[in-house]
Amino acid sequence: MKLNARQVESAKAKDKPYKLADGGGLYLLVNPNGAKYWRLKYRVAGKEKLLAVGVYPDVPLADARRRRDDAKKVLAAGGDPGQEKQAEKQAKVLAVQNSFEAIAIEWHDHKKGNWSEGYASDILEYLSKDIFPFIGKRAINDIKPAEMLAVLRKMEQRGVLDKLKKTRQACRQIFTHAVITGRAENNPVTDLAGALKAPKQKHFPHLSLDQLPGFLNALNDYSGSMVTRSATRLLMLTGLRTIELRSSEWADIDLEKDLWQIPAELMKMRRPHVVPLSNQVKRLLEEVHQLTGRGKYVFPGRNDAGKPMSEASINQVIKRIGYDGKATGHGFRHTMSTILHEQGYNTAWIETQLAHVDKNSIRGTYNHAQYLDGRREMLQWYADYMEALANGDNVVHGAFGKRA
Repeated sequence: MKLNARQVESAKAKDKPYKLADGGGLYLLVNPNGAKYWRLKYRVAGKEKLLAVGVYPDVPLADARRRRDDAKKVLAAGGDPGQEKQAEKQAKVLAVQNSFEAIAIEWHDHKKGNWSEGYASDILEYLSKDIFPFIGKRAINDIKPAEMLAVLRKMEQRGVLDKLKKTRQACRQIFTHAVITGRAENNPVTDLAGALKAPKQKHFPHLSLDQLPGFLNALNDYSGSMVTRSATRLLMLTGLRTIELRSSEWADIDLEKDLWQIPAELMKMRRPHVVPLSNQVKRLLEEVHQLTGRGKYVFPGRNDAGKPMSEASINQVIKRIGYDGKATGHGFRHTMSTILHEQGYNTAWIETQLAHVDKNSIRGTYNHAQYLDGRREMLQWYADYMEALANGDNVVHGAFGKRA
């Protein structure tokens, strides 16, 4: 006899578990603690099996019968409802493990060792705020290009285009990681760059050729700290980034071998960098060593020698000599690149000196050894050229030194 809803609701617990049959193999199991479970008894290939259908009252009588009928259809088609349920359960587990958020965290953990702490934190923040709330729980293989475009366009509409570019690039790498590790078949971000607004390219103020003599004269006349003035000159003559110069330690500099070793943790791409010293750079370092050589940093902080010079120090020198808005510490790199390219030096030497990333990391490692002599010659030419401009010599641009 079939059950009715009242019988199911009023079934009381007894000393031992007991069953209330509903027909077709479906029954309600009532346990001594009062818990009620729907179960379905069925046979496959003559073997009796049991399927958990649900828990009452979460699954009422009508829903339990519907699930029984669905299981019967599977049996009629030659399947096993127990195995199908297990497969569905496993699929849900895999969907959680293979969600965009889970794989993004995995990718981030794998990559962050090559990044600065600040950059790693920024990328995770961008993903957490702008991507995870919308597609984080989705199985990564189910996400389509149109869906990714809609999510990224939310950032575009807010006008945060720099952040959008970094976030899009991170998403593209996350999907590539999923494809490589067998969790996704396609990368839906690959072709989205053209469909999104790009940030306006930032151009750091930099000195043109005709501005250099005036700037160098003004720097020579600077009456402030000799240490910050020397730091400004060294930045011009080496092509280093400001952070790389400011954070350098005396242990990084070998004045006997004329080499400045920049450790990987200071470099933007987290790879060590070697700078050959021109005669002028070596003399400047020797002068600075007389003032700061007893400490750790080549350019220590003014108020705390245990920390490197502040980020604003060099730009303050530039401001005080009258070039605020016309030049920046980073802009010296642009000036160096322009002059050396116009002089005809090997582009690979210039790019290696500026520590621009080489897409082939093996070739990039090889370049340090292969280009060291060439870069030494190039930097000596550049230092001689700058010295001639500062001295007011009659310089003919392009007539200095040997070209590669």
